[in-house]
Amino acid sequence: MRSLRPVPTIALVASVALACHNIDFSSRYASGEIDIYDDLFSVSVIDENHIVAVGYQGAAYWSDDAGDTWRKGRTPTKKMLYSVSMADRQHGWAVGQLGTILHTTDGGRTWTFQPNPKADETNPTHLFSVHALDQKRAIAVGEWGGRIRTEDAGGTWEDNSLTVSLDHPQFVWLTFEDQEKVRSGGAVFEDVGLQDVFCLRGTDECWLIGEFGYIFHSEDGGRTWIRGEIEGNVRMGPIELDFDQLDLDEDDIERLTAFADQIVDETHLNVLIDPLVSPREIETYYVDGNPEDLFDIISARLDETKGVLEEAGLMTDRLRMYNKPPWDYEDFMEYDDTFLDRYIEGRRGTVPVLKVTVIQNPFLFTIRFSDSDNGLISGLGGVVLRSGDGGHTWTYVETDRRQALFSVAMSDRRAIAVGEKGLVQYSEDAGVSWAPPSEQVFPPIFTFMRDLHFAPTTKNVGFIVGQEGMVLRSRDRGATWSRVLPPESRRRGV
Repeated sequence: MRSLRPVPTIALVASVALACHNIDFSSRYASGEIDIYDDLFSVSVIDENHIVAVGYQGAAYWSDDAGDTWRKGRTPTKKMLYSVSMADRQHGWAVGQLGTILHTTDGGRTWTFQPNPKADETNPTHLFSVHALDQKRAIAVGEWGGRIRTEDAGGTWEDNSLTVSLDHPQFVWLTFEDQEKVRSGGAVFEDVGLQDVFCLRGTDECWLIGEFGYIFHSEDGGRTWIRGEIEGNVRMGPIELDFDQLDLDEDDIERLTAFADQIVDETHLNVLIDPLVSPREIETYYVDGNPEDLFDIISARLDETKGVLEEAGLMTDRLRMYNKPPWDYEDFMEYDDTFLDRYIEGRRGTVPVLKVTVIQNPFLFTIRFSDSDNGLISGLGGVVLRSGDGGHTWTYVETDRRQALFSVAMSDRRAIAVGEKGLVQYSEDAGVSWAPPSEQVFPPIFTFMRDLHFAPTTKNVGFIVGQEGMVLRSRDRGATWSRVLPPESRRRGV
């Protein structure tokens, strides 16, 4: 499964409803009456009056009176809809399971399918997020590096998904069939889920995020993308070795141990161990096309470093050794006679060196920008990232919580993050510091809150959506919140 968005159980929702009500399951699309309050995954606040939300089994809700009353839209699917984005009061998109893309031109009342490359794949891939730049342009992202865009209101979607190249770390883990496909210029999609895409209203500036700390920024409406960087506070300089040295000396062991101590509790941080060998070692041990003596040296150095870090408390699954020797190189050579030479040259340094670096590996859910400079990201394990330079660099912000924060939004300097099991965090200084709100500010919630969105112009009105059709509303820029769905009678079990 490529996303950690939990899947609600419709049987549970139905059983609770049936225990207290006689439910008529006949179609009520004509009136738009809501029979069962479906789990909601995403909300789009067009302005202070118009709101659209989507979720489980193709559910789409809409309101045109600031959330006082809600109706259920007509969708042609029972697949889960993970994201919705409205360009204006009438036009917008929703995306979801198996490449599903729906389009509306009447404010969410009715929706129609749009064909796209992700739905047409042999194994269709899920789309997790969509953002409408305007009536004609939208970007959607999803699993397997899914990244598609349209400039003609969804008549056609261009596939610009992340792919694996010859020098990509994932290449050596591909099947031989996929490796051959890459060598011949075919597209093999990267095994990474992209979770969210956001564009600043009235501009062509967009950002997207996903698994493994993936962050990208576009300044041309998603035509091209630049990778952002998460800046950590823990660094370690390279370990220089002598010719033919296999064991680490005491000083280097102490440095590695101190390095591990700093990150042992930061479970979203992994460690890359990257060995380089000297030209003399290559000349001495790579003889007559046989690399195995050189491989022995590289493997011994990797094992020694790995052992020290494990002894210091880092779990094995947090240690990455992408450039370990490919002992099955002959299998690769059968299809690519340059494979071994490329690997050896990639390990060449001026002196023998072990590089030990932190890999920023958080699972990121939502990204939002208040202007072209200032942005926030929320993620798994209570992670919050903050940028002040347009998303080029990011730093961690401490929230003191380790539960998932599914969504984050800003209204002026106030920032709010919501997540699993009623987790809410507030910031009054644009995301620099965070604390839980009081019950006078936020009602007690014990279920999952999936998405949070403010009206993009005034930012006075905001909505939160979540499990069992839960909708919360703020009319004062997030200073206080009240619950508007399900109705009070349903919450009391009347």
